[in-house]
Amino acid sequence: MNNRQTGRAYTAAISYAFIIGFSFMFVKLALEVSHPLDTLAHRFTISLGAAAVALVIARRRIRFDRKGLLSIVPLALFYPFLFFTLQTFGLVYTTSAEAGIIHALVPIFTMLMASFFLNEHSTLLQKLFTLLTVAGVVIIFVLKGVQWNGSSMVGIVLILLSALSSAAYSVLARKLTQKHHLLDITFMMSLIGFVSFNLISIARHTAQGTLMHYFDPFASPAFIWAMVYLGIFSSLGTSLLSNYALSQIEASRMSIFNNVGTIVTIFGGVIFLNEQLAYYHLIGASMVIAGVVGIAFAKRRKGIVRASGSKPASAADRIG
Repeated sequence: MNNRQTGRAYTAAISYAFIIGFSFMFVKLALEVSHPLDTLAHRFTISLGAAAVALVIARRRIRFDRKGLLSIVPLALFYPFLFFTLQTFGLVYTTSAEAGIIHALVPIFTMLMASFFLNEHSTLLQKLFTLLTVAGVVIIFVLKGVQWNGSSMVGIVLILLSALSSAAYSVLARKLTQKHHLLDITFMMSLIGFVSFNLISIARHTAQGTLMHYFDPFASPAFIWAMVYLGIFSSLGTSLLSNYALSQIEASRMSIFNNVGTIVTIFGGVIFLNEQLAYYHLIGASMVIAGVVGIAFAKRRKGIVRASGSKPASAADRIG
């Protein structure tokens, strides 16, 4: 992969992190007038519509045989279905601080899975920089104050499974993006999210006798704007960006940008919600950024060595 492709992949990954980071504020806006399951259903309805428009603009028809379609189902099962479902219900039983710490472990889970399933053996330097990004996020939440208690154990398990789902998605997407067009994969992910969350949400409304109020949240202008952001940018946009990045860089490298998203969320709250910025935010953010830059620099340095005419890199170096 040349420097231009590498630059585009990292640009996509950084854009993904920024969109994910700011999505938290829009989720808060949506949840003020809508149930979590309704929010998921409506955001993926808009996401599917946007994906369909993208296909029309690109003049592309979905090209999946039965085997190809079946290969996409596990990907969409892990993300968006399991990831969002487990995360949503996990936050009912645990705190956002506990969830933040657990989700900071996603890069480690991804690195282990990628090593086992993709034969992506990370170098020691990559492992150390990955641990640095994880430590940065954990320090923020620990110093902010987090209390672990038995009553939240169910939530902790659900959030842990959500994090594992995110890691599994990265590993599966890394393989599938080598075989299928990005728009095809993204459309199918949006379609499965649309069907799954709308069925669950409609079933809930039917059981409660409130089906006639299914679209009531759209009476709120704030909810409409939140759905536009979450449906088009945070669901469709991040799927396209992450799938593209995963087609160019290793799953373990891409996963560290989940922690960058956490930093964006913190500073977004400071800028737009007037939340307080503490010293540990700066310490943690510096560690995360240093880890990301360190991993990128290590890769560029190896690329320069190979280009200079020295001996060929080993298989471990090429994927590390």
